[in-house]
Amino acid sequence: MLKKEIILEGLDCANCAAKMEKEISGLEGVEFAAVDFVSKKLTMEISPKVNRTELNEKIEGIVKKIEPDVKIVFEKDTSKANIKENNEEEEEGVNKKEIIRLVVGGAIFAVGIIFNFQNWLELTLFIISYIIVGGEVVLRAIKGIARGQVFSEHFLMSIATIGAFFVGEYPEGVAVMLFYLVGELFQDIAVGHSRKSISALMDIRPDHANLKVGDEIRKVSPEEVNIGDIIIVKPGEKVPLDGKVIEGNSMVDTAALTGESVPRELEPGNDALSGFINKNGVLTIEVTKDFGDSTVSKILDLVQNANSKKAPTEKFITKFARSYTPIVVFGALALAIIPPLVIPGATFSTWIYRALVFLVISCPCALVISIPLSFFGGIGGASKRGILVKGSNYLEALNNVETVVFDKTGTLTKGVFEVVNINSQIDFTNEELIEYAAFAESHSSHPIALSILKVYNKDVDIAKIEDYEEIAGHGILAKVGGKEILAGNSKLMNKENIKYQEVETLGTIVHVAVDKKYAGNIVISDAVKEDSADAIKGLKALGVRNTVMLTGDSKAAGEKTATQLGIDKVYTELLPADKVEKIEDLDAKKSHKGKIVFVGDGINDAPVLARADIGMAMGGLGSDAAIEAADIVIMTDEPSKIVTAIKVAKRTRKIVMQNIVFALGVKAIFLALGAVGVATMWEAVFADMGVALIAILNAMRVMNTKSI
Repeated sequence: MLKKEIILEGLDCANCAAKMEKEISGLEGVEFAAVDFVSKKLTMEISPKVNRTELNEKIEGIVKKIEPDVKIVFEKDTSKANIKENNEEEEEGVNKKEIIRLVVGGAIFAVGIIFNFQNWLELTLFIISYIIVGGEVVLRAIKGIARGQVFSEHFLMSIATIGAFFVGEYPEGVAVMLFYLVGELFQDIAVGHSRKSISALMDIRPDHANLKVGDEIRKVSPEEVNIGDIIIVKPGEKVPLDGKVIEGNSMVDTAALTGESVPRELEPGNDALSGFINKNGVLTIEVTKDFGDSTVSKILDLVQNANSKKAPTEKFITKFARSYTPIVVFGALALAIIPPLVIPGATFSTWIYRALVFLVISCPCALVISIPLSFFGGIGGASKRGILVKGSNYLEALNNVETVVFDKTGTLTKGVFEVVNINSQIDFTNEELIEYAAFAESHSSHPIALSILKVYNKDVDIAKIEDYEEIAGHGILAKVGGKEILAGNSKLMNKENIKYQEVETLGTIVHVAVDKKYAGNIVISDAVKEDSADAIKGLKALGVRNTVMLTGDSKAAGEKTATQLGIDKVYTELLPADKVEKIEDLDAKKSHKGKIVFVGDGINDAPVLARADIGMAMGGLGSDAAIEAADIVIMTDEPSKIVTAIKVAKRTRKIVMQNIVFALGVKAIFLALGAVGVATMWEAVFADMGVALIAILNAMRVMNTKSI
């Protein structure tokens, strides 16, 4: 499948976005389509065989049919800043026009209300005021009907207000349209402010790079810089691309990526990641990744595309809105016609007015705008804390977590191994044992291998290694200088029928054999992270029923760590395939709605991350494998961020449920009041635009995650 993105400039109707999504999803060759009202973007997965030109024409036809004023940008413009600026200028221009129309139309309406003119002059003033204020709404309603889009908010407002004129309620017809547009204006401002707030949360995209060419420094776009180029980062500037520091020392602010306020020091040889902000010194950096592959690009792409994976609640609200509006319209029609025919003394004008009130209340804007906005804000707020959530569906799923399964090394422990004991046999010295182990582990980047190489403290002559084989879950077989070296766990010794020395220790044991003869063992230990115990306590406080640890370590080492941290269950001496089996066993025992989270380092645990309901990668900063493998990426090495992620999810759901209950509750009350004649159109406007505005403002609260 090919991924395709289309920018929908000027998309200002959430209900229309849902209609576009439904129709585009049904096109031939389109496997998946999601229209995100908040970011004004259509994300699709399409078949490689589909004719792109024909598909683009069909998409443009659908968009223009539903929203003629939307401008479609098919090519993914790398300069997202330009689109953002154009959208902001466009919104400001539209707001100015609306304000002018409202002021002029409102002034004429006020004159008609205040002064006692003759009936024909008063009616003329109200009609002029109505045309100025609501002419565009009526025009858009007519265009919509011509294109087959009958049940739009413009149609509902036009019918309701024109109907008011026909039943003799001229001032009310104009006033309702006036207040509707005031509400629309405030709604647009609130949504615009929310969009800007979310954009500001992720405003980590660098504006430029200082490219060093000879003795000259050129200010260029980050996209123009290639791997191997040298860039200069001055104090106060963002690091524009991933690279290695070759000159200079400085403190850098990593908060945009990790959510951590404590600066870290960079010196020659350290990795500098795009999105870091240079605090004091000048850094000279050799670029190691193109801008498209850099950390900042991957993070931006993840967050901006997160809303294409919609939560079940969002999908429900979209379906609900599609059914709700036509039902209310036909209900209003019945309300206008049936009572005057069956109730003695009932007049058509009274019941038509009540039906018009019914119509004004029926628009589902409060829900179709505020719910996606809440989820998008939750994802943006989480990213500000260094937690990347790949979709609203994963954010919502975090509310139902029953079991959290942890990998041990690098997740609950620091992954910083140290050799604490060297036990050589009679025919070998400790130095020889370490040398053999160093040759065997020389090709590995595993923390255990690095700790052995660190103790060896010499350059390994790779030329001496004649053969090398990694045996999954067991260890390594290497031929060095004509000798066969085996280095690994007890399973490797048993597999090769080598008698080995049992060691009672809480560390990781690497057994070494030379030419099938046992040479001894090396004991390596790993320290538990400072906040691991707090993370386990925090999860239990949030209602997580089970905490489980899976490790390839010995039973003694695994059980000691589990006891130390308060973990409920531990499974030790596991191969990678065994971990998947354990996840499947746990999955079979969970409740219908319950979810299993697996937390690992994202590099060695890809199969388990994929098998769990929610795969969470720890320490994703700069790790491509972690970002690719997991559903949620924690950019730092802190297990406590798992608790933060669940808290953000719970707060998001709380605000979503508040908006659903509030919007539907108020509308139900006013629909009932309107039907019995208690509510007028004035109250109906509040039930529509007022509720939408309150719901949007409530949704904006989710972006503030500082107190979590």
